[in-house]
Amino acid sequence: MQKQLIFITFLLIYFNALIFKAQSQSAIKPWSKNSSYWQFKGKPVLLLGASNEDNLFQCDDMEAQLDRLAAVGGNYIRNVMSDRDEGNLRAFAKTANGQYDLNNWNDTYWEKFQQMLELTNERNIIVQIEIWDRFDHSGEYKSEKSGKSIRPWQNDPFNPKNNINYNYEESKFKASYSQHPGTNQQPFFFTIPALNNNPTVLSYQKAFVKKLLSISLIYPNVLYCIDNETSGSEEWGAYWAQFIRKNSDGKKLYITEMWDNWNVTSPTHKRTIDHPEVYDFIDLSQNSHNKGHKNWTIGSSIFSYIQKKARPVNSTKVYGNDNGKWYSTEHAVQTVCRNIMQGFASSRFHRPKGGIGISKISLNCIKTIREVEKHVNLLELDNPRDLTDENGNEAYLRSWKGKKHLVYLPQGGQVKLDLTHKKKHRRYSLKWISTDDALWSSEIIIQGGEMVILDAGDRRSCFAVLEKK
Repeated sequence: MQKQLIFITFLLIYFNALIFKAQSQSAIKPWSKNSSYWQFKGKPVLLLGASNEDNLFQCDDMEAQLDRLAAVGGNYIRNVMSDRDEGNLRAFAKTANGQYDLNNWNDTYWEKFQQMLELTNERNIIVQIEIWDRFDHSGEYKSEKSGKSIRPWQNDPFNPKNNINYNYEESKFKASYSQHPGTNQQPFFFTIPALNNNPTVLSYQKAFVKKLLSISLIYPNVLYCIDNETSGSEEWGAYWAQFIRKNSDGKKLYITEMWDNWNVTSPTHKRTIDHPEVYDFIDLSQNSHNKGHKNWTIGSSIFSYIQKKARPVNSTKVYGNDNGKWYSTEHAVQTVCRNIMQGFASSRFHRPKGGIGISKISLNCIKTIREVEKHVNLLELDNPRDLTDENGNEAYLRSWKGKKHLVYLPQGGQVKLDLTHKKKHRRYSLKWISTDDALWSSEIIIQGGEMVILDAGDRRSCFAVLEKK
């Protein structure tokens, strides 16, 4: 009998090991062939996305948004664990007197979170989870969506007046915070031992993260980001990165931090860029604050800097909306396409009004890039080349073994392409596709062995694909 039990135990351990290995192989991770990109379910993937909310799990039309995204080849969303907007569910349960109990969960909040992970996994959509958001715990700021001033702290479960678990003296919190959250004055983000060492609040923060992980660890399609555009200390992000790994049940997780500083070459961003032992990938969303050719040159400087220790570079927020405060819709489309040409592992259109979210324009852009992928494997192209001329007419090139060339023109126009090093008898098919409609032009044949001029005609924001005949 004892031998049988030992044998059964051995079998259970063996099969559990097989299951763990299969899950590990299918999970999102840097591509084994090129660590600048991601792979999922054993295949390399370029992550493209859009959504109308950051906390998509809180939206009634979540499934409809995911279906629209998946229909054009989108496979990437951002999900902040945020609960500050009107109608949002809170993570914690309420007592009979209407206050929150931080020791008890609101099951519906977590069920909706799990449903989001289930639906995205079914559609092969990667979720970049942001755990903390400074705006959720702020005193007052103007909403990007409504333009109205809102005061999240007054309704925050962590505010002592709203819970039964601690008072202002015990928590070291104040009744109000008047400054913008970007000033990083809120002690919620100083609770760890290396900063204010506030075990009273930290214990509930830890419980929140453990609860999140108890659900997210089930799924293979999750990346982790500590904060939304933080101005916090280096110690805060590093603490939570370590905490997540310690509570990962032995699974390899991929973690980053998103900084608020718009200058992505600043020492602030070096906290992520220079520390691959802490952060497994880089989120460079703030580069989308740079317009035109500067967007390319600044991004290029980062890619050049990390070349020897390449990691995926994500852009989970691309700003730009004609009806918003951050740049134009055209800027958003151009930035996503530049990102793809430059070697970003992901790009997602930010929610309205900061971005264009899920819209005809964003979906056409994603569809266009997927159409390009049918002809050119973007993940295996050579180093990006800047063909922008002295007049500032932007153009960018990537190639594959001289047999395929991909050119992107953010504003259309013409570009000279040097094919003089090719044999004169070599012929190429040339087709254009515009992000306006995601439709291919008719094919024309051009001759190698000379400098050729590619003319986009009346197209703007378009790709030219040349393939050896």
